[in-house]
Amino acid sequence: MESVSYQRFPKIKIREMKDDYLKFELRETDASVANALRRVMIAEVPTIAIDLVEIEVNSSVLNDEFIAHRLGLIPLTSERAMEMRFSRDCDACDGDGQCEYCSVEFHLRAKCVTDQTLDVTSKDLYSSDHAVIPVDFSDPSDPNEPSDNTETQRGVIIVKLRRGQELRLRAIARKGIGKDHAKWSPAATVTFMYEPEIHINEDLMETLTLEEKLSWIESSPTRVFDIDKVTQQLLALQMDLNDEHLYSAQGFQLETLGVSVLIFHLYEFIQFIILELGTWYTTEIQAKRLSQPKEVVVVDPEAYTYDDEVIKKAEAMGKRGLIDIRAKEDSFIFTVESTGAVKASQLFLNAIEILKQKLDAVRLSDDTVEADDQFGELGVHMRGG
Repeated sequence: MESVSYQRFPKIKIREMKDDYLKFELRETDASVANALRRVMIAEVPTIAIDLVEIEVNSSVLNDEFIAHRLGLIPLTSERAMEMRFSRDCDACDGDGQCEYCSVEFHLRAKCVTDQTLDVTSKDLYSSDHAVIPVDFSDPSDPNEPSDNTETQRGVIIVKLRRGQELRLRAIARKGIGKDHAKWSPAATVTFMYEPEIHINEDLMETLTLEEKLSWIESSPTRVFDIDKVTQQLLALQMDLNDEHLYSAQGFQLETLGVSVLIFHLYEFIQFIILELGTWYTTEIQAKRLSQPKEVVVVDPEAYTYDDEVIKKAEAMGKRGLIDIRAKEDSFIFTVESTGAVKASQLFLNAIEILKQKLDAVRLSDDTVEADDQFGELGVHMRGG
């Protein structure tokens, strides 16, 4: 009996990409792979965060533990995190976690000498490695953000000092993953949704009046459906023609008032030309409308939140089957927002690399010696050790 292959070849399509934001499509795979990728991006991609704080002087209103906790949550640029060693695996410092291969040292010295409150921020942290610094949240490309605006350039506030208060400390940043502590998670949020497949029953839709269609469209909490532009043009034309008929009625009133017969016939001739042009224009638009799929169109299928409100509305109107919405089981839309520790695109690439390592560790799980040599603690973890 021949073995059946379940191998698939997922495809990725990037929709939007910024330093801290990424939106992409993942197709031709299943939910297990999509969810594994999401979980790895949140909890398995390593970053660098402050893990040890030694307070020398602290006369602020916040206690030492509070300040240490705030320091740990400051995002640090972590492009070289994948190359660094975990402190527990570092043989250069015997696991002490205070060497150049597994850690980065920071210093902070701040003292308020004026009557104005001093904001001590992440900008006051001085790093021993120029590649690992607090994330700069200011956007120099934003024209609405002036470069001399101290409010946006000051960084993350750690503590506020009054006159005479002082803060001096030494901090050690280490490599870690979000599974150990949230401060090491590189992702602010990672979400995915099934790509919806929406089909409108045109025959049932044609049985609805314009008011019923608008009511059905407005039942959706998000703007998924709308009236197509051709239908809107027809509505506008109908209103214009109604106005012209009003003017024609006014012309008949002019005759009763004793206006010259010549002027009235001239006016009637102009009205005839307008009506003929309107009839021709209506015919043209109706011809264009025949090429349109329907009066109600899907304008943004991804805005659908699977709330079933439009389905419930159709059933309440006695039009069961008006809309058919299904989720494509092999197509997903991902949204990734980074904390700034690594770029969103790099976060995605690192997650794929780590997922590949995990799959290799599972494949080599029978040969424990080879797995331990190649993957170390990761191999033991994948076997449940």
